[in-house]
Amino acid sequence: MEQANNYRHELKFAIPYPEYAAMRARLRLIMKPDPHVSENGTYQIRSIYFDNSDDKALREKIDGIGKREKFRIRYYNDDLSFIVLEKKMKNGNLCSKFDARITEDECRKILKGDIDWMRNSENDLIKEFYAKMRFQRLKPRVLVSYVREPYIYQAGNVRITFDSKIRTTLYSQDFLTKEVNDISATDTPGDMLLEIKFDNYLPSIIRDIVQIKGARQQSFSKYGACRRFG
Repeated sequence: MEQANNYRHELKFAIPYPEYAAMRARLRLIMKPDPHVSENGTYQIRSIYFDNSDDKALREKIDGIGKREKFRIRYYNDDLSFIVLEKKMKNGNLCSKFDARITEDECRKILKGDIDWMRNSENDLIKEFYAKMRFQRLKPRVLVSYVREPYIYQAGNVRITFDSKIRTTLYSQDFLTKEVNDISATDTPGDMLLEIKFDNYLPSIIRDIVQIKGARQQSFSKYGACRRFG
């Protein structure tokens, strides 16, 4: 649903529910809901994150490495007809994302370690992922699930999302199922994760709305939070 092949600014804040409710009311006056949302204005995201036996992606996050990358497979609303392989790159507060569509059958092969077919793919991202699964020993580590409420604003290519109900389960061959046995990944399940993404500038009308007294920008990682359990 999201695609950005150029670096964009990305800011994150954990906010209490009352702040979220007030901010959402203001944002709705000027921003439009993402066209992919359901009737209640949200969609569910499930992401399968990959890392190696040395926890390279996790350690780089914990150690505050400025430039880093991670791979994940993502699908929405438990719809296995639309699955994407994603590579997310971070450089400080800047992020970039590349993605490639894969089929359910291809996804299941990847989860089982059947990856030789990827070597001859016409898609560069799939071929890169194959090489890193082979030589960096990437493998599926954790499933991260959450509910997202997204809004968009054309000027500045602004995207604001509220994420909630962040849940997790460690790797299982049964990742691609609708009945997931997961647990909450946060200590304060009622809080919302506010993410603000934009290109070169954040319009002042948006900046004024999202100002939160006492809020501090965070380097929150859903992957990192979910890996606390193993």
